[in-house]
Order: sequence, then C-alpha cells, then structure tokens
Amino acid sequence: MFAGFTHQPAIDLTARILPLLPGKMEKIFFSDNGSTAVEIGLKIALQYWYNRDTPKTKIISFKGGYHGDTFGAMSVAGKTAFNRPFWSHLFEVTTITPPIKGHEEKSLKQLQAAIDSKTACFIFEPLVLGVSGMLMYTPKQIAPLLDLCRKYGVITIADEVMTGFGRTGTYFASDQIHQKPDIICLAKGITGGFLPLGATCCTGDVYDAFHSEDKLKAFLHGHSYTANPLACASAVASLDLLQAKACKNQREMIASSHAMFACHWKNHPKLKRCESLGTILALEYKDSAPSYFSSLRDPLYDFFIQKKIILRPLGNVLYVLPPYCITQSELNQIYQAISQTLEGNL
Repeated sequence: MFAGFTHQPAIDLTARILPLLPGKMEKIFFSDNGSTAVEIGLKIALQYWYNRDTPKTKIISFKGGYHGDTFGAMSVAGKTAFNRPFWSHLFEVTTITPPIKGHEEKSLKQLQAAIDSKTACFIFEPLVLGVSGMLMYTPKQIAPLLDLCRKYGVITIADEVMTGFGRTGTYFASDQIHQKPDIICLAKGITGGFLPLGATCCTGDVYDAFHSEDKLKAFLHGHSYTANPLACASAVASLDLLQAKACKNQREMIASSHAMFACHWKNHPKLKRCESLGTILALEYKDSAPSYFSSLRDPLYDFFIQKKIILRPLGNVLYVLPPYCITQSELNQIYQAISQTLEGNL
C-alpha cells in the first residue's frame, strides 16, 4: 500500500482534489515538488508491473520533454543539453516526436514501433511542452497516441505540474483529452506557489497492485514532507480561491486577452508563431539558431526588466504565464512592451 497519513489538512485536501481530477483517480501520494511527483509516478508505474509478476521496464516519452531535475525526471526527458553532465548515469528511455502540427503521423508511427511486451508506461506533458518552447498541440492530436497505449495496456502518466489548476482553460489539461491518464503528477499551482507540495494521483486499478498482505509489495517510498500539514492547509485555501467565481472570471479574462493578442500578432514577420492556450501565451521569435540558449534571450529579458516586467524567455521563445490576480491594465502593459519588441529594433 501507499504511505498513509492521519492529519486533517491532508484528509481535507485529498477530499477536495480527487473530485476535480479527470478520469477515475482514487488515490494520492503527497510529496513536495514536481520533480519528486514525477519520480513517484515513474516508480509506481514500474512497480505496478513488478507487483503483478510481469516486470516491464521500458518507458516512452516525448523528445524535448521536460519533467524535472532529479535523475528519473532527467532520464525521461532524454539526453538533452540540460542534463549532459549526467548522461552516463541516466537510465534508457525511448523518445518519440511530439504530435505537434505537421508531425502527427510521424509521432503515432514512432509510438507504434516503440511499444512492445516490455513497455511499462508513457509519460507526457498534456497539450503543451513547456521548456521545449511552450510547444502546443490539441486534444485531437494526442488522442491516437493515448488510444494506442490503452489498446496495449501501457500505463499513461500525465505530467500536469505546469498545466494543472487552470492553466490551459480547464482545471487540468487532461480534462480536454478523451482518454484519461492512469497517473497524474501535480505541483506548482496546488498551493498557488506559496508552499512546496507535490502530488501523484492514480486510479484504483493502479493502486490495487500495491494492496497486498506481502509488505514487499508496498510502495516503499519514504518522504520527510509527505502530506506536510502546513502545505496541505495552504493547498486547501488555494483551492477555495481557484474555485471561486471571481477567479474563474479572471482566468477567462486572461485567456480571452491572450487569444486576441495572439490573433493580432500571429502573422508578424518577426515571429515564427504566436499562440495561446488558456492563460498561456507564447511567441517564438525568428532566429537563425533557435534554441533555449538563443542569443535573443538576454536582450529580451533585459528589455522587459527595464520596463519593470519580469518575463523569462526560453531562448527565442517568450511566454506569459501571469498570476490569476493580474489586472487587465497590467496585461495591457505587458502586451504593449511585447509589441515594442516587434515594432522596434530589438
């Protein structure tokens, strides 16, 4: 079984989160950050098969994905510039092309070729790959991949650390996808960013593989801050705010404003793309060497700092993920500054 807890904040939080989650999530394992939530999700998926006496160890993920900075999380991102010093220590994963526009068929064929009798799970960032440059895809584009996983009994893990709690227009990005994941990893917005808390949620079917009189089948993952009472109380308060009508109105205002901005600027000659998804706005500036380490990053960052705006460009990709309490006038200030980078000499 999973580690238990008895204090009231964790019990209250569990009761509040489970009904909001997409699919048939029944159990939650708390930790303290997104990377750990992902590590736990991977361990649960691997031990699920181990406990069922059909060990499977192959993990599939998207090329260019990002799931955190601990070793399991780094491994499922594949070998990238971010984890180069640790390549010799990472376990092997099979990466496939994400199903972004123009690559849907290629992505599906790669997944078909990758799935075999040893495939344990497929981990993915639903609807938007964050660190890769806020690359967005639609529920329709991911659907065939998740259907294929379901057909062959591959456990699916949705990394909703960034997309959860309203970022994509629904409480969770997986709400928009018809085939629901077996495991969901959460952090960041769970407490509104005020205290560290992570959560790994799973279906009853996954949990049942750990429910045994054999103690060696228990999920033996100890964590000092599992269901930390203060963090759980903070999360309950954050959920109160998230579910309030005023917050819903704010998210809708941000989403509508982003969509109008993207529609106005998407064909600008300096941009390769300009698009939005819920409260996420992303602009990709044309660059001869586009990457996270693009030389455009520093001048963009410095420009916005001079405007008293803190943005964190992903190389040549600028993104806006505002707090839900932002005002329309503050958003307009950001939009005006962005338009200056397009119409000026930057």
